[in-house]
Amino acid sequence: MMVCEYKPGLEGIPAAQSSISYVDGQKGILEYRGIRIEELAAKSTFLETAYLLIWGKLPTKDELQAFEEEVRLHRRIKYRIRDMMKCFPESGHPMDALQASAAALGLFYSLRDLHNPAYIRDSVVRLIATIPTMVAAFQLMRKGNDPVKPRDDLDYSANFLYMLNEKEPDELAAKIFDVCLILHVEHTMNASTFSARVTASTLTDPYAVVASAVGTLGGPLHGGANEEVIQMLEEIGSVENVRPYVEERLQNKQKLMGFGHRVYKVKDPRAIILQDLAEQLFAKFGADKYYDIAQEMERVVEEKLGHKGIYPNVDFYSGLVYRKMGIPTDLFTPIFAIARVAGWLAHWKEQLAENRIFRPTQVYNGHHDMPYTPLDQR
Repeated sequence: MMVCEYKPGLEGIPAAQSSISYVDGQKGILEYRGIRIEELAAKSTFLETAYLLIWGKLPTKDELQAFEEEVRLHRRIKYRIRDMMKCFPESGHPMDALQASAAALGLFYSLRDLHNPAYIRDSVVRLIATIPTMVAAFQLMRKGNDPVKPRDDLDYSANFLYMLNEKEPDELAAKIFDVCLILHVEHTMNASTFSARVTASTLTDPYAVVASAVGTLGGPLHGGANEEVIQMLEEIGSVENVRPYVEERLQNKQKLMGFGHRVYKVKDPRAIILQDLAEQLFAKFGADKYYDIAQEMERVVEEKLGHKGIYPNVDFYSGLVYRKMGIPTDLFTPIFAIARVAGWLAHWKEQLAENRIFRPTQVYNGHHDMPYTPLDQR
């Protein structure tokens, strides 16, 4: 019998071959289809980047216009899904609402014609188009209000902010939000992407694939960290409290949310871009005292833990950006999901190309040949 080496969390074990994204954690490099994240953040749009990831190339002008128009025409959700969402408890977490809503799409579009390019494209368009609508709709419905209908004259990010806040967003805020989506859209074989590929390998429909990935992203060790960063900054309260807070956490061997990464041993390149985006927002709309706390915390943590390769990750500054836009803290992770849907779909499409169902093994550490004890003797 073959003896396998056990790796907790499958750390360092390749689960697939992929050409979608690349990370060099020692140098702080992140690329989508070979293009550096800094270049895409500065020059691209979210929908163009989504097209790049899913179809493997930058679209021509006509291809991009066609894709944008298809997404625009599929933003609305069926009234039965909207009615279902009205029955969700107001106290429920938006990630749970999103998972249920994404899964419900499969009831309407579960054809599973996985060899048909038209079905693949329709599914991609529908999921990218409707996920933002469902996130915004639940936010309004849990406050007792009807959801706001999408506006066809607004682009992808501006439309989401409009549906969320019931007013047309500032142009700078919409542009910054679009860049945030680019930064969160894909990041190699993380937990939710692995979940998506495992589900995809069974040849189920893409709505189940996305629902399983949303459920995985909802955990605090994956997508929920930026919510906890804001809670941490609020707990610290002032710049003067940063050093004693960090020292106490380190002494008690407790985590510092927003710091450290399984891959990056330098400052996350996405965190660098997000910090600049935050400063752009503060310059136009006013400062945030929690940003001063965050900056001091970065300095103290680098002093204490920089030698261990522990620096800010993507979650450390993203919450401050969303907070300045007036977005509720518990919507931070659903917004993460809005972006990451395109990455999950890229992996779904890649998985289908050379599919083999995932069937890992295990290292058994239980008993053998145990006798059965009758019920009356237990």
